[in-house]
Amino acid sequence: MNRSFQKNNLFNLSSIRNPEGTYEIIGYNQDKEQSGYTGYLKLIATSKNRVNAIWTISGIQTQTGKGFFKEDILVINFAYLGELRNRPKTFKGVVVYKLINENILDGFWSEKYGDDNYLGFEEGRRMTNPAIDGNKL
Repeated sequence: MNRSFQKNNLFNLSSIRNPEGTYEIIGYNQDKEQSGYTGYLKLIATSKNRVNAIWTISGIQTQTGKGFFKEDILVINFAYLGELRNRPKTFKGVVVYKLINENILDGFWSEKYGDDNYLGFEEGRRMTNPAIDGNKL
């Protein structure tokens, strides 16, 4: 092993952008039909490179997650309560976003009970005045 390798060079966190804020989202589900949805995503910084996430989908479904970010990549593990075969089920998955710029997130996601032949997609645009839509978050 090369002893000159320095761990700090691999994980230099000084260039991280802060994705904290509220985003209006549009997405497509992980299914053959690529059915669409809209909603809001609120990202809350919990430390220098960690976030909590709250999605409100179509005004009726809430999803939560925890994640981390480095430079222009944000990864969040999420969960929500839904139904599978008419029984309550907790769905879990992961979403990966690329921060296109300070205001746009472009991501893809997958969840455990989704169709493995497809990925979900989601785009978020930072809201400049989220207080207007605060009742939706």
